[in-house]
Amino acid sequence: MGDKVKIKIRDREYVVRGSDDRDQILRVAAYVDKKLKDVRETKKGLSDDKTAILAALDIAGDYFQLIKEKEDLLTEIKNRSQRLIQGLNTALN
Repeated sequence: MGDKVKIKIRDREYVVRGSDDRDQILRVAAYVDKKLKDVRETKKGLSDDKTAILAALDIAGDYFQLIKEKEDLLTEIKNRSQRLIQGLNTALN
């Protein structure tokens, strides 16, 4: 585990420790804080639990979207690589 890092989420301070470096932990905390604020601003009057659940769902949605984009890019790279190899084989034969 790494060093302790003080983060702030929804105006409350927490001390956390993780395997990521300090800057990454701070970036993640800022991202979570922003998502919570966004939900709070758009869905006024929600309990803290419901706000946290909606923010978590939003974060999970972002995560799965990035996974899909990564898979699409890897597929595109694989297809382009295969076409380049076929083109090189044709040119060399």
